[in-house]
Formats: sequence, C-alpha cells, structure tokens
Amino acid sequence: MTLFGTSGIRGPVGDTVTADLALSVGRALGVDSDRVVVGRDPRESGEFLRSALVAGLRESGTDVVDVGLASTPTVGRAVGWRDADAGVSITASHNPAEDNGIKLWQPSGQAFDTARRETIEERLEDGAFDPADWDEGGTIDSWERGARTRHAEAIRSELDRETLASHVVVDVGNGAGGVTVDVLQAMGCHVETLNGQPDGAFPGRPSEPTPENCQSLATLVAESDADVGIAHDGDADRMRAVAGDGTYLSGDVLLALFARAAASPGERVAVPVDTSLAVADHLAEIDVDVEYTPVGDVYVAEAASEDGVAFGGEPSGAWIWPDHTLCPDGPLAACTAVTLDADRPLADRAAEVPEYPIRRDNVEVDDKGAVMDRVRDRVLDEFDDVTTLDGVRVDLGDAWFLLRASGTQPLVRVTAEARDADRADEVLTTARDLLADARA
Repeated sequence: MTLFGTSGIRGPVGDTVTADLALSVGRALGVDSDRVVVGRDPRESGEFLRSALVAGLRESGTDVVDVGLASTPTVGRAVGWRDADAGVSITASHNPAEDNGIKLWQPSGQAFDTARRETIEERLEDGAFDPADWDEGGTIDSWERGARTRHAEAIRSELDRETLASHVVVDVGNGAGGVTVDVLQAMGCHVETLNGQPDGAFPGRPSEPTPENCQSLATLVAESDADVGIAHDGDADRMRAVAGDGTYLSGDVLLALFARAAASPGERVAVPVDTSLAVADHLAEIDVDVEYTPVGDVYVAEAASEDGVAFGGEPSGAWIWPDHTLCPDGPLAACTAVTLDADRPLADRAAEVPEYPIRRDNVEVDDKGAVMDRVRDRVLDEFDDVTTLDGVRVDLGDAWFLLRASGTQPLVRVTAEARDADRADEVLTTARDLLADARA
C-alpha cells in the first residue's frame, strides 16, 4: 500500500479520500499517540473528514486538540505548543476544490518523514487497531481562536521589526491564511484583502497562487500605492509575493531573497534539485552554499534540520526558517517579505538576482521506473557530477539538467538551465536524447 506522497494523502473526495480512510488514519495514528492536534482548511469536505478522523483518534483513547479552520502552519506549530504527539491537517493545500487530503506533523513542526508514513500505511494495511475500553475514550478540546492568536504572536516575536507602516494587499485566496492579516494589522500596516472570506470552493481564484491566478493582485498593487502584494494557497503553507511595481516574483527569485537575508557566510541553504542556478550564484556572493534535496517540502525540512542550514525553500512557495519551525509557514513568509521590503524594496532586491534561461519538457513514457533506471545507468557512466536524490541531475558547471519521473503521471519531466540561451537549448537536447535512448 502506498497512500502517502511527500505532501501526505491527497486526491478526489469520495474516491482517494473518504471518511472511511480518515477514520482509519485516526485509528492508526492513535495507536501510539496520547494527544493529537487536528485542523482543516475551508473545504466543505473537511468537516466530515475531520469528524471521522477525530472519531478514530478518540476511539483509540487519544485526546484531541481541535484548532478548527486553521492554516496548516498553525496546526504544525500547535503540536509543540500543546505538548502533543502529532498533528493532522485536513487539507489538499493548493489542489482544486474537489480534492482533499490528510497531512501528518511531528512535534518539531516537521511533516511525518518516510519511516513514520510507512508505519501508518502498514497499520492501515494490517488493520492494526486496539480500541480503548468503553469508558476510556479520548477527550476533545477546542482551541481554534487560541491557536490563531498564538501563531500571530509567534510570528511577531520572530520578525526583525516591531512595527511597520507598509501598505499591503493580501490575497487570502478564500483560504485559511487570515493570520497574515492579523499580524500585519497589529504591526501597523494598512492592509487590503482580496478573496478574504474562507470558502472551500475557492470562488475568487484557483487555490494555487500562480502568476496566472494572481493577475488581479499584481494589477491592484501596480495601480495603487501598495508596497507589497501577498498571495496564499488554501491552507497558507505556500506564499507568493508581488513587488511594489506590480511584478510577480518568481519562486526562484523569492527563494534567493529569503535565503540571502536568512543565511550568514559559511552556512547552507536547503533547496530541491529543480531550483534555478541563479539561487546558487546569488548566494555564492556572500559565501553561502546550497544543499540539494529531493522535490517536496518534507525533504527540504529534513535538510533544514541539520546543523549549519539556515533556511530551506522550494520555488513552489514553501519557505522554512528552521530556528522557528520546520513547517512551511506562509504567514511567517508573508510578514518576512513585508519586513524586507520596508528595509529595501523587493523590486530592488529582485533586480540583483540573475535570471537564466530555463527549459522544461514533459515526455510520456509507458514504464517510467524502468526508463529512469536506464537513464540513471547511462548518466552515471557518461558524466562526473551527478546527483540521484530525486531522478538524475547532472551539473555541467555552466549548466545543468534534470530528468525526473512524475510522482502522479506516466511522465518524465525534463529540465535544463544555463547562463546562456543557446547553451540551455543544447543541454535540453542532450537530456532529451538520453531519455529517448533509454526508451528505445
């Protein structure tokens, strides 16, 4: 059985994700948990999935701290705050409204790692469950407002400034990221909101804060006197930003800005293998190295927990400050971006990050596992600097390419980047030829 991806269990409600599954996950988690924090994003299906999961926990004798409708980083942080053994977010994050999911958290704020996910899957497959006696069921404690307030207070204590006078537009995306508004207003910012009412159908825009989905935000920032625009996904683990001139900052640029502000010379920053070379070049200017991880915030968090790693981030919008929490915290990222802008405009900072041509392609394959095995063998024979953390990444010095199997589709994703456009095209051709040979 393989239910968990790197972002937990996710899929269509009534198909992959059901109340029966949520009940079973609650029972499996309750085997060795005395107290569990549970929260959900605004999707309507989250109500019955939460009820089922809580029933499974309480039937196991596990006490539940219910934080209600809450951002995923609120749930992740609350595990430690309430001395719980685990946390559960009922969310499909940036996925469409018809999806939902279940993501599990450790007391450190880090998502369940591979070993812990496998343990839950084994219990689900074996039906390993020992209900409590009839009079020893778990209790439930509601802590919705308290958790949100505690999260806001934590963010304020982690910022470099106590007050701000910025004009900020926050596109909450009809999600659970209202804590960002709480913090910015408390610090003195003038805050306007877009799609501020929680609604799991995401009527304002699709949940994922892509450039296309954030056009209204970018336009409003550009045509007003706003200093910064902020966008969250449904559960606010992701955050994207718009500079004061209306420019939507790419994930790689935002990663470079956050990392440069967080890291000191000699430290490292954890990034996935598909991160732009521009990030490494920008950080090399201050003697900060990058440490590559597989794609997925759970892997970035694992690397960020190591000594000497000051920051971890994914260009998709997940940002981790390990000194504060190992959970991607969109509201903390949002307030950090506003703080950085107040000291020096984000547009000026972004202008210093190099932009390199990057090429991407998706190739449909029948047996992606076998194909990738052949690619890996060929690449290891032909190239010296090869990383096989997640697919096959080849560093050519002035360029790199990545061949990586999709986790959900019969595709191999091909990425190539160089400091020169012609070189990027050449490297993409090299990568595609390697894949074609492996398919033959």
